Parts: sequence; C-alpha cells; structure tokens
Amino acid sequence: MSASTVLQGRTALVTGATSGIGKAIAHSLAAQGADVVLHGRDQARGEALVKEIGAAGGQARFIAADLTDPEDTLRLAAEAGAVDILVNSAGLYEFTPTTATDAASFDRQVAVNTRAPFLLVGALAPGMTERGRGSIVIVGSSAARLPAPVGAAYAASKAGAEILTRYWATEFGPSGVRVNTVSPGPVHTEGTRAMLGEHTTMLDKANARGRAGAPGEIAAIVSFLVSEASSYVNGAVLFADGGELSALPS
Repeated sequence: MSASTVLQGRTALVTGATSGIGKAIAHSLAAQGADVVLHGRDQARGEALVKEIGAAGGQARFIAADLTDPEDTLRLAAEAGAVDILVNSAGLYEFTPTTATDAASFDRQVAVNTRAPFLLVGALAPGMTERGRGSIVIVGSSAARLPAPVGAAYAASKAGAEILTRYWATEFGPSGVRVNTVSPGPVHTEGTRAMLGEHTTMLDKANARGRAGAPGEIAAIVSFLVSEASSYVNGAVLFADGGELSALPS
C-alpha cells in the first residue's frame, strides 16, 4: 500500500477486520496513517493481519471479541480506548427463508449487525464528542432495500443499522461527530465464495456494471467518509452497488 499521512494521529477501530471488506478497510486506513485497532474472532488471523499491515509500514493491533456477547462487545470498546474513527464492518448473514430461520439465528444476526454497532457507538461516541471530532461508518447492505425470498432476518438487521445511522447523525452531529453508512451490493469476498461456491459468477449479473464489487472499492468509499473530504456528509446512506438490478447478498 502507498504511504499517506491523511489520517496521521487518528485511531480507528474496524470490526470484522480479518477478512473481506473489513480487511480491505483496515489496510486502507493504515495506509493513510491511522493507528488501526483490528477486531475479529480468530487470534491467529488477527495477528497475521497485524504483521501484514506492519510490513507495509502501517500501525495496527488486534483485539479478539465475540460480538454476539454484549459484555464482550463492551470489553472491545474499553480495550480499543479513545478512537477517532469507528467502522462497523463485522457482519453475520444466514440466508434462509423465514420458515427455516429459528429464534437463535434471528438473534445472532441482530446481535452482530445491529446491537453490536449500537453498543460500540454508545461506548465510543461520547469520547468523540468530548474531543469535538469523529467519524462513524456502518457497512450496510443492499438487502436492506431490495427484498428477496430469503434472508429476511439479515435484511431487517441491516435496515435497523441504517435507521440508527440517521438517529446517530442527529444525536452526535452537533458535537462534530459524523455518522454515515455505505451500502454495498454484491461483493466478491471469502464469505460470498463460501456461500455460493461455483455459483459466485451469478454476482456479476446483478448490476449495471456487469460485475460484482471488490472489497477495495468499498474500502475507498469508507476512506472518503472518514476523511475531511466528506466533512458535509452526515446521516447519509451511500449506495455502492454498481447500479444494482436485483437482490443478492453482499
């Protein structure tokens, strides 16, 4: 990654940083000079990413936490310390029809996709308001606005996060803290490959660009949203879907 000092002196917490979009975001913010706190569940993968970022000239440390556990989520916030940038990238999706989605599955998806960002913002935004600056970004999903025959619980959890974005922008905006969501359409990640297998090519037929996105493309948008270049953007849900034509998992 190319070195930059745009985010020098800023600390960023990125949840779900050890794979996919979150990993690309972590690399991007570190490349711009941020001190990145990486979150994930797997200690080995987290330590490997710390080494990757360090080898490229960036600064990072890793904290393992289970976002389905509210106490562990709050521990993550406490150990992260004073952060200037919070990127809620961790996501859990179980694409099943409603009749095949039990209460435990519903609760898991809401816990990671909606409750965890809520708890992290509640714990970390007050420090941002005291310092008079901060940026919070939610990585949402086009599933929140494009219905499909499966994945209702996932879509509801992501739609909830979009609503929270608007409330938080109103709550914290006057104190200098901006809150926005980037809403990707289909993106080629480890998760989509694991879910779709040889059918991943179907993702490339879902939008007007004729291809699914790459994690780095979403990371570039997050970089814009946390930078001074977007200083007048607050409470926005930015669609990054290539002109999506149908509902497919991101």
